[in-house]
Amino acid sequence: MVARDVVVPAVDLHWRFSRAGGPGGQGVNTTDSRVELSVDLRRAALPEHVRARLLERLDGRLHDGVITVVAADDRSQRRNRRAARERLSVLLRDALAPDPPARRATGPSRGARRRRLEAKRRQGAVKALRRRPAAE
Repeated sequence: MVARDVVVPAVDLHWRFSRAGGPGGQGVNTTDSRVELSVDLRRAALPEHVRARLLERLDGRLHDGVITVVAADDRSQRRNRRAARERLSVLLRDALAPDPPARRATGPSRGARRRRLEAKRRQGAVKALRRRPAAE
């Protein structure tokens, strides 16, 4: 489930398992605990407006319309499957979220301008003390 009204059917999820790298003792060479979860967004059973938004927002992460997440954090395949599902869900939910409101440009406040000028005056006074005294 991605959002209340958007669900990616289990049929559209493609699981792949492999051996996770890193430490793990003897079991690391025999257990396929690394999980890759892929969804072909072009072919998934999703409403058309949802599909278009996902393809647009996730364009940089897609390979031929397929989004893939990997989980190899845990030694248990079951926990890695859960983590991969959650990562995919968060990724799709964030892609479907509305754009943040546009930032309105503002200028510095009067107090900020005053503080800046005072700091410049103080710095100028410090540098003036470093100069050689004027010869008369």
